[in-house]
Amino acid sequence: MTAGTTPRLAIWQLDAVSDGSDLPVLAEVDVCIVGAGAAGVAAAVTCAEAGLSSVVIEKYGFAGGAAVAGMSGTICGLFQASDRSSTPVQVVRGFTERFMVGLEQRHGLTAPQPYGKTWTVAHDPLVWRETADDMLTRAGVRVLFHTAVTGVVLDGDRHRGVVIESNAGRAVVLARRTIDASGDGAVAVRAGLDYTFGDEGAIQNPTMFFRLGGVDAAAFWQEWGADTICSEATTHRIAAASDAGLDLPRKKIWAFATPQPGQLLVNATRLSGADGRMLNVIDPEDFTEAEILGRRQVREYERFFRDAFDSCRGAYVIDTGVEAGIRQTRTITGVETLTNDDVIGLRKRPDGIARSPWPIELHVGERPKLHWLLDDFYEVPYLALVPERGEDIIVAGRCLSAEHEALASCRVTAQCFEYGQAAAVATVLSLQSSSAYRELAGERIRSEMIGLGSEL
Repeated sequence: MTAGTTPRLAIWQLDAVSDGSDLPVLAEVDVCIVGAGAAGVAAAVTCAEAGLSSVVIEKYGFAGGAAVAGMSGTICGLFQASDRSSTPVQVVRGFTERFMVGLEQRHGLTAPQPYGKTWTVAHDPLVWRETADDMLTRAGVRVLFHTAVTGVVLDGDRHRGVVIESNAGRAVVLARRTIDASGDGAVAVRAGLDYTFGDEGAIQNPTMFFRLGGVDAAAFWQEWGADTICSEATTHRIAAASDAGLDLPRKKIWAFATPQPGQLLVNATRLSGADGRMLNVIDPEDFTEAEILGRRQVREYERFFRDAFDSCRGAYVIDTGVEAGIRQTRTITGVETLTNDDVIGLRKRPDGIARSPWPIELHVGERPKLHWLLDDFYEVPYLALVPERGEDIIVAGRCLSAEHEALASCRVTAQCFEYGQAAAVATVLSLQSSSAYRELAGERIRSEMIGLGSEL
């Protein structure tokens, strides 16, 4: 762990919380889901459709998490990588597929696009929000936007809810089970549960995605090439522009077609401190620096695109992410941990609750490091979602228990949808059987997920 990554413990005991106290009870539900990104939306919808009273808490005024606020913009982790096949082979479905259908129905999703040895699809961020809104409301989830979690309610070591803060004041949501889908382990860590932070304190670089409008798309792809990852020729042009004075720290960049005509989604920036240090995006000062520097870098890359490609002469930045794109922060210490060897060895397991064919994509240093998983996938164990200590809490999303390089593969959007559904299935079974999360068999979770359409 590094300085500035551990919030002061914010724990209230259950017997100190009641209506009429300084901590009024806003709601009492079966399950509270913190975070409305891919994992949180999947968890909330699945719980509500199973008949559980569910509330989801989200700090922004919309669902989407890194996919929307961070504008990651793609659903990665769907397709196998291959040196042999030129046809995308989709190996992840389940809630991921269900959400994609919702995007497609609203014309908010592209066809598969080549990404090195694999493929990905890009979505429209507004359509993502609308799809999530529709699914959450149809399922009967109570949604609290513009609301932050500031503490937890415990009964001994049992999680009994969260303390929330909004412009309306402070209140409590009591819940029989809690799903931490915050991405940062915000609930688990506030309760004092164990975690790690990157590779001995070093985390992957954040980035600032942006959308570029005013592009002659047909001409652009002729200039750029078929792959969304830039060619060596473009890398050399970036290096030359950098030598000429533009602030272009990343030379290997990506551009994706979007569902809207004349637009590109660009992942080009690499954010580090003005003094070259790693930015700890849990620390608000570092997070702020990342976003200010990110927006400045976006303008430099905008200038590069206009100067380097005839198809972009009239291009302009439509918008950037609401926040910097975060790849990694806290990782809980789970009952089980997805290891680097599990990923490299393409390990299958009877308790696996999600497939991942995505490469180890480690964003450190001058250019991303890629280790491709060819024509295969590995599976993530159920107990990687269950904290080693604490009762009645489970995590979903990028804060699952995984070693550093393993996390660089398993953290992407398609898998996060599946972690959310797995956490929800486990919550339903836990409440039905009055069992602890760690007592549930991963094989049972897997079986239920197959029944819900997951390909396992």
